[in-house]
Amino acid sequence: MISPVRAARPTPAAPPPALVAPARLRTLEMRNRIWLAPMCQYMVETRDGVPTDWHLMHLGARAAGGFGLLITEATAVTPSGRISPQDVGIWNDEQVTAWRRITDFCHAQGAAMAVQLAHAGRKASTWPALPQFASRRGSIPEFAGGWHPVGPTGEPFPGLEVPDALTVAQIGELVEDFAAATDRALAAGFDAIELHFAHGYLVHEFLSPLVNTRTDAYGGDAAGRHRLALEITTAVRERWPGDRPLIVRLSATDWIDGGWDVQQSIALARELEQLGVDALHISTGGAVSADITAVPEYQVGFARALRDAVDVPVAAVGIITEPTAAQAILDRGDADFIAVGRVALREPSWPQRAAHELGVRDASFYPGPYHRGMW
Repeated sequence: MISPVRAARPTPAAPPPALVAPARLRTLEMRNRIWLAPMCQYMVETRDGVPTDWHLMHLGARAAGGFGLLITEATAVTPSGRISPQDVGIWNDEQVTAWRRITDFCHAQGAAMAVQLAHAGRKASTWPALPQFASRRGSIPEFAGGWHPVGPTGEPFPGLEVPDALTVAQIGELVEDFAAATDRALAAGFDAIELHFAHGYLVHEFLSPLVNTRTDAYGGDAAGRHRLALEITTAVRERWPGDRPLIVRLSATDWIDGGWDVQQSIALARELEQLGVDALHISTGGAVSADITAVPEYQVGFARALRDAVDVPVAAVGIITEPTAAQAILDRGDADFIAVGRVALREPSWPQRAAHELGVRDASFYPGPYHRGMW
């Protein structure tokens, strides 16, 4: 008797490498684990905080280039919270309308969108980091279009103007500014919010014991120095829809003995997790002048330390330029997401190269007209 011929079972396809595989935060679906890190563009033309065609081009090109999540540059919640007069904001309806045009376009290219809500604190009102201003450093005087900065105390950042110390009442107003910006972020079509608690801007200034020497409820011990960060997080989470993720960007260290460090970051991160934060984006430095040796992946160890201490995903950032290196970070369990910055300025389609170099040919990384250019 002749045995029937059995068809060979098809071999299941291997899952794609994590870097280029879909990911999820709450109900937000991202086509991969590659984030565009927030990078100031200093390209607002009329000092009104309204994003322009430049911002549509900058973010739109990276949406077409395959990024999973685009995070806007530091977007001020109030005019005095801008780093420079050329920064974007989200404190009025005109800005909301302009942002909606950008989010709609980026969504059409398959990218998710997050807005980084920010206040520059004592580092506000400075000259833009653009070539035409290379000879100008420090604070912009009020007669040249600047304004008076604020901070936790009257101690200035080295080389910048002396700020006004915020009163308790003014702190309460700032918390409401973040909450109001949250409502506008929803109207503008953003999928996620990232709170900027890093790089020596306002909230990081309150966190760092090297900067915050207040003796009231917003200073002193860890609970006092954490208070502003927790109040902003609570206010934003209450206003932001429950199905949309909330991300926090932290500087994990001041790189100075006696300053903010990784253990303090872990303590704060655990509190943020309890308040409904869905992911952490780990950077370093900025609160004080420090000697930092920036080498490839120099901040990844801090991301790993936070990831080991909390139950929310963590994004690593900082001179991660090669796809194989990014994938290795995920393989080692150092992080859950990879944020790239300056390499994305050189390569708007870096995720497309990443997919190719990791052996994945996926048309979803490309808008329709670009399919002919697939790697």
